[in-house]
Amino acid sequence: MKLYHFALSGHAHRARLFLSLLEIPHELVDVDLKSAAQKRPEYLSINPFGQVPVLDDDGVIIPDSNAILVYLATKLGRTDWLPQDARGAAAVQRWLSVAAGDLAFGPAAARLITVFGAKHNPDDVIARAHVLLKRLEAHLAGRDWLVGAAPTIADVALYSYLSSAPEGNVDLSAYARVNAWLRRIEALPGFVAFAKTPVGLAAA
Repeated sequence: MKLYHFALSGHAHRARLFLSLLEIPHELVDVDLKSAAQKRPEYLSINPFGQVPVLDDDGVIIPDSNAILVYLATKLGRTDWLPQDARGAAAVQRWLSVAAGDLAFGPAAARLITVFGAKHNPDDVIARAHVLLKRLEAHLAGRDWLVGAAPTIADVALYSYLSSAPEGNVDLSAYARVNAWLRRIEALPGFVAFAKTPVGLAAA
């Protein structure tokens, strides 16, 4: 398998993390977002949306990080990571929707300002991030994982941008359960860390 990625993309890390947790051998293909490599014709031929990541599984092309998580879990029959019962599957899908919505427009957007110089309003996106974090803190009361008694792709989908939220000036210190949850993910066999942003990148 090949994973087209950019080291500073939380979406790309999401897919890379799951590949590593599943111990799937894969080749990383760097797509330099800083030079707009994702907008070049050769890349647009595999993902017309011009985004990372993209998974190439021997010619089967899967764009979108959440789609990659679903694809890998389903292909390998990993019902531990993606439950197949109606209730479990719906619970996981709910958090995938949060990853594409509240997470993307909160913690991820705040980080886009400091890392990539995005033109979002910092006060707005940081406020959204704290709304999500308060909901997560409440949800994690009495539980270790977002869905059920073991980690699922729901946890993988939220990890990267929540762990890197401080890079977007989102303070995590008030969220003890969220921090404990992050540490549990980091203790999983096969865990691979999200790249830290070099100081001064956003200003470059």
